[in-house]
Amino acid sequence: MLKDIFIGLSQNQLLNNAAKKYGLKMGAQSVVAGTNIDEVIQSIKELNAHGISCTVDNLGEFIFKEEEATEAKEQILNVIEAIHEHKVNAHISLKPTQLGLDIEYGFCLSNLREIVERANNYGIFVNVDMEDTGHLQPTFDLLDDLSKEYDNVGTVIQAYLLRADEYLEKYKNYRMRIVKGAYKEPAEYAYQNKNEIDANFIKLIEWHLLNGKFTSIATHDHNVINHVKSFVKKNNIPKDQYEFQMLYGFRKDMQLQLAKEGYNFCTYVPFGNDWYGYFMRRLAERPQNLNLVAKQVFNKKTNTIIGVAAGAFLLGRLTKNSNKNKKRK
Repeated sequence: MLKDIFIGLSQNQLLNNAAKKYGLKMGAQSVVAGTNIDEVIQSIKELNAHGISCTVDNLGEFIFKEEEATEAKEQILNVIEAIHEHKVNAHISLKPTQLGLDIEYGFCLSNLREIVERANNYGIFVNVDMEDTGHLQPTFDLLDDLSKEYDNVGTVIQAYLLRADEYLEKYKNYRMRIVKGAYKEPAEYAYQNKNEIDANFIKLIEWHLLNGKFTSIATHDHNVINHVKSFVKKNNIPKDQYEFQMLYGFRKDMQLQLAKEGYNFCTYVPFGNDWYGYFMRRLAERPQNLNLVAKQVFNKKTNTIIGVAAGAFLLGRLTKNSNKNKKRK
């Protein structure tokens, strides 16, 4: 039930708009690396100093206006330029709906092509993130079209999808991030039971480690990580064929420890004002994330834990009060 609540909150446009207005005041400053490029580059440098690479996400999705999609494209191009200029170890993650997939396929493809070409010129990889099932096939279509011209693109396979193994086999020659999945999907498309999702997650990881090009294992679960450690050792899989990935701000000690142990490690680094949907889905994806964030917030002696647990409530109150003040004026 908690997962459904957070998914619902992530899709609430009123709350998303309020979050943009009031900034990172609801606990998200622990897991979002700032609101601008200078701040995210500084965060990347700090992680690089510990032997950790980064994938950068300019937060935003489900855009329906061309000017907003173009603005997002320009921001991502600026991030690519900053990565190149500062010589940091980072690549790009992006969502097609932020670049106009819901507006028109050709428009989105044109935006993506410009980004991938710029990144390719600098030897920077671009990961095309997966969203909900309504955008699944169009996203694969984008990958197919882009890969005709460029080889610096990859995507994501979500373990909760019933056909995930088919997709993984079809795209085995791409760099692939394997995740459990963070959207609410119907039973006709996705597993609903946690145990089934977990089992499929392990199955997909093992298959791609043995058969794929490069595997990014996105998890905060130490049980999965320990399983992968044993599996790669048993099957003599070299470390340059895979990496572990975690989200910025989560399980920092484990991130540092894995890098220290010599594993390739990549932190997913989000930034920007459009953070609310991302933040709520992270809490929905793994309820334990709520505890992780709560612990970090308390350690920093802030009063934002209420915002972490019930960001929607606070944002709603702020919005309501703001509207009342406007009426009084």
